[in-house]
Amino acid sequence: MTTNPLEGLGGTAGSADMVDWGLAVRLGSRLAGDGPVVSPAEADDAVAELRADADRSTGLVRDFTGLVAADHTAPVLVVDRAGWVQANADAFETILSPLVAKLAEKKRPSGLALAVGSRITGAEVGTLLGFLAGKVLGQFDPFYDPHGRLLLVAPNIVHVERELRTDPTDFRLWVCLHEETHRVQFTAVPWMRDHLFSEIGSIADTLEPAKVLDDGLKRIADALKSGARSGSLLDLMGSPEQKEILDRVTGVMSLLEGHADVVMDGVGPSVIPTVDDIRAKFNQRRKGTGTLDRLLRRLLGLDAKMAQYRDGAKFVRGVVDKVGMAEFNAVWAGPENLPSKAEIAEPAAWVNRVL
Repeated sequence: MTTNPLEGLGGTAGSADMVDWGLAVRLGSRLAGDGPVVSPAEADDAVAELRADADRSTGLVRDFTGLVAADHTAPVLVVDRAGWVQANADAFETILSPLVAKLAEKKRPSGLALAVGSRITGAEVGTLLGFLAGKVLGQFDPFYDPHGRLLLVAPNIVHVERELRTDPTDFRLWVCLHEETHRVQFTAVPWMRDHLFSEIGSIADTLEPAKVLDDGLKRIADALKSGARSGSLLDLMGSPEQKEILDRVTGVMSLLEGHADVVMDGVGPSVIPTVDDIRAKFNQRRKGTGTLDRLLRRLLGLDAKMAQYRDGAKFVRGVVDKVGMAEFNAVWAGPENLPSKAEIAEPAAWVNRVL
């Protein structure tokens, strides 16, 4: 399935740095494929309905959460898989810029070594994006200037609603509720973007480039030899200092994902007649399908992502049940009020510390 409205997606030509972004986009788009076959009329209807659902979701999220974000602060883009790959190459280039600068400062590759290395890294990033482009239903990109943008991947939404045999109208609104919650989180809480970017910069500051590949790859090899059954690549490669930062980021991401799940389930019954059926089928789908799919999910940290939904939702419900939504919203007051990874598992500890 191909959707037309890709406006606002910038290009990332292969730049003279450590990642050939142009190659990443070309390879990722090719690996992603087009998605399900639909008629032009079906594609147009899906795009129009997703736009309308995203717009409708703004008020629903505001009324349920009490978070107020200006309408249309961040654009909503309905994209195909290639559009999602391009958008995420743009985002990765922004997010990884502190890391790339740090590595370049220490290693200073040049000439042929730089060209070859950037193409290898570009191919790796492209392969990752190609795999994920067929999985993601929607995403809020907070690092797109000036206020972020919401991406809805139309072919994937159509594919999943067909696979699960759900009502398309209900499923599309359900997806939009989750993704629109992320848009509201970042536009109603504007410091969140800078906070996350600062944490990424902190990881870059801890890097010792000469040890990144040597030590990291050795840990991966040792884990594979020992038959390790858990842990993503980040878990295997991270130093203790980086793990501390990653724990903070995990706490934030668990909050954001869990909050969005709570909102979609809280609002859903009043506007989506088949929400219980959708949730049951989607939870089963989140577990992955074949052996290769489950292996890739584990290595890429997607299993941890699923845990963020589950644990974050449990945290949000635990706090809201205890003190109410208005008091829970103290979590958005500043970085110091964000839950730690440990507090995500123990909501009462966050309540005692913050409230």
